[in-house]
Amino acid sequence: MEQGCRELYGSEQNHLVKLGTMKGWWRLQTMSLLDRITSNPGMCGGRPCIRGMRIRVSDILEMLAEGVSAAEILNDFPDLEPDDIKACLLLAARRLNIPRVAA
Repeated sequence: MEQGCRELYGSEQNHLVKLGTMKGWWRLQTMSLLDRITSNPGMCGGRPCIRGMRIRVSDILEMLAEGVSAAEILNDFPDLEPDDIKACLLLAARRLNIPRVAA
């Protein structure tokens, strides 16, 4: 399994060896993605933004929902990187994955 992971994720090879499992690699990857999301009370009303820029996560998610491709978003916002879009999606998934207890 580790050899296959190295082939797929060569740039993360050192982390795979250090953590030893794919699950550990995934945890490391998601943490670094979420680090791209910032929230500052004095910027955009405290809403989550991308890397301290005034590009709100909600704006990126709305564009994706309206059918705008990631490539188009990256073209329209040259300061964004592909991992910024992944971070927006991950944040949305994490915020929706809240267990609810039935009353």
